[in-house]
Amino acid sequence: MSEAEKRFEVKIGPPWLTRFERARIIGARALQLSLGAPPLIDTSRLHPRIREDPVLVARVELAEGVLPITVLRYTRRGEYQAIPLQVLLEGMKRVEKYWTRLFLDELPAAYAK
Repeated sequence: MSEAEKRFEVKIGPPWLTRFERARIIGARALQLSLGAPPLIDTSRLHPRIREDPVLVARVELAEGVLPITVLRYTRRGEYQAIPLQVLLEGMKRVEKYWTRLFLDELPAAYAK
């Protein structure tokens, strides 16, 4: 992570990913995967039932923080802020930790802590 992202301040909304943003990101990425986009993770290490489901692959990609996505948040006055996904994932105490333990053969390095 670069120095600029470390100093990034979330001014609109909570400093973590909301459940609505999370659902939108997973849904959009699953659609891309189902239409033939290449996965951004090594799927050979995933369980076979995860590997064949684009929604589950999208969840793992989100949990590992590899998606190059920027979340736009708006206020009622029309102001907005573009927030990199990695900044919002840092604000979360646990990102799919329980789910990852249930379905992955091995935990990503981020969860080994």
